[in-house]
Amino acid sequence: MSGLRLAILGLVVLAVLSLGGSAAPAADAPRKPNIVYFLIDDLGFTDLGCMGSKLYETPNIDRLAAEGMKFTHAYSACTVCSPTRAATLTGKSPARLHITDYIPGRERRFAKLKVPEWTMYLPLAETTIAEVLKPAGYATASVGKWHLGGEGFEPTRQGFDVNIGGDGRGAPASYFAPYNIPGLAEGPAGESLTERLTVEAEKFMEENRDRPFFVYFPHYTVHTPLEAKPEVVAKYEAKIAKLGLTPKANATGVRDLQTQHPQRNAVYAAMIESCDDSVGRILAALERLKLTDDTIVVFTGDNGGLMSSTDNRPARVGKGSEYEGGVRVPLIVRYPRAVAAGTSSDAATISMDALPTLCEFAGVPPPVGPLDGESLVPLLKQTGKLARTDLFWHYPHYHAGGATPYGAIRSGDWRLIEYYEDDRIELYNLRDDEGEQNNLAAADPTRADELRKRLHQWREKVGAQMPTPNPQADAAKDAADKNVRKAKVRRPGVG
Repeated sequence: MSGLRLAILGLVVLAVLSLGGSAAPAADAPRKPNIVYFLIDDLGFTDLGCMGSKLYETPNIDRLAAEGMKFTHAYSACTVCSPTRAATLTGKSPARLHITDYIPGRERRFAKLKVPEWTMYLPLAETTIAEVLKPAGYATASVGKWHLGGEGFEPTRQGFDVNIGGDGRGAPASYFAPYNIPGLAEGPAGESLTERLTVEAEKFMEENRDRPFFVYFPHYTVHTPLEAKPEVVAKYEAKIAKLGLTPKANATGVRDLQTQHPQRNAVYAAMIESCDDSVGRILAALERLKLTDDTIVVFTGDNGGLMSSTDNRPARVGKGSEYEGGVRVPLIVRYPRAVAAGTSSDAATISMDALPTLCEFAGVPPPVGPLDGESLVPLLKQTGKLARTDLFWHYPHYHAGGATPYGAIRSGDWRLIEYYEDDRIELYNLRDDEGEQNNLAAADPTRADELRKRLHQWREKVGAQMPTPNPQADAAKDAADKNVRKAKVRRPGVG
């Protein structure tokens, strides 16, 4: 009888397991993907070998592109850094967040328009990618530049278990120790900041190899100050000389290397190589930990390249500008389990797409409430297209890089810019005129009016803050005011 009882008990156990099997994961259930998200500061969209550079050497990033998907028309959410960082982490546009300039921005006291009271920190009420992933079992780390608020608004208050080297600053005092960065223990004198942050990211991945992790890796490089290892700088100086790119007098007697070769700064080139080395080390660490197939690696930038450092052609000008050069960025995604190697997409993407894309891959619901990004998973898996037709920008500020307050829309091949000072518009066909040289607003008024209407509707929808007439406006004083001052950071409840 005891044998019969055991047999019956066994059948009962099997039945219970069969009925309740969905409550416990199967032994071979795939783990949620790890995520490493590189956000490079001020990197121009042609600053990579795989994006056309003939001077900069980026073999590791090029390999990443060869093993994943490269996006040829990727955009940042803003022409400067803080808004793009906030948009990346929350999936919301800078206009909706009211984080519309780099923190704390600069003021033009006598300009024609008065800048609105914008928000100079990422509110704790906003939900970040890290806060979405943590309940799903992710270990989370922010490694590098934060620039979304200082004390009280650190990454560890926004879902990150670890914050390494991030605070309210927008650039390091130096790329070599001593760093004087809170939260980053000093290294030996002369240690490279880019290398040190990479080592810290490797340690975090090693420590959390048995659970899914999210490493948000916003490098300080290649932002100014331009500093690099002397031996690597010398390498590029020799390469520039070998290629015949040393400055020579042009027809007017001016030493004009800009027209001879668009990318020619040896120190900047060395900084890009250092960034590429970092990517290479992270890829090697994933291989060593046998996590390559289970890890999504994203590589992108926060705004266009700085004109004094690099050149963004064929896009017009660069960081701080209303034109394509201010917002075109590289974007590469590698995920061997879902993204075919060596693929590319010319779909127009933007920073806000990061959150819905990573949520879908991780199998977690996005935050409740409006989002301005769209998941790129159909593009990455080559199963479909994006539903949206338009991208928008809103920058109600003045920037030393050239921008005056403006809004812009890209719809298909067309891009319209509206200038808030005088309501002037410019219209470009990017397919035929990638450099935005031929303004078609007068030649195609019907299209221009339709795009302007959609831009206005979008601004109203997201609650964009608009500049207002400046009672202190004085063109002569504005032109003479060379000492542009930093604005004071407004505390919570004011911005």
